[in-house]
Amino acid sequence: MTLRFSEVCIDAHDIHALSAWWSTVLGWPAEPTDDGDVALRAPAGAGPDWLFLEVPDAKTVKNRIHFDFTPDDQQAEIERVLELGARHVDIGQGEQSWVVLADPEGNEFCILAGE
Repeated sequence: MTLRFSEVCIDAHDIHALSAWWSTVLGWPAEPTDDGDVALRAPAGAGPDWLFLEVPDAKTVKNRIHFDFTPDDQQAEIERVLELGARHVDIGQGEQSWVVLADPEGNEFCILAGE
């Protein structure tokens, strides 16, 4: 038996707003599913699709898992996602080469230093 990593499921209070935000950030198309969720379809080789699932409650604690992104230009990418509505967050990381941000619903993600 083999497993294929096909989706990352993301709980969201507003699946349409959050998936639209991430669609803009990543440049991936968003589409409704037959179950009423919203999927972001990853381009070939970009990883699994993202599936946004509606939940009634807001995020209240630090994520147990998060996304790391490696841009060509770290500062330009940080500025771009901040302009789109991300915010800086302090999760106790201290001074690091990466920057911790949160999406509009508070889910943390990191922008790493470019390679």
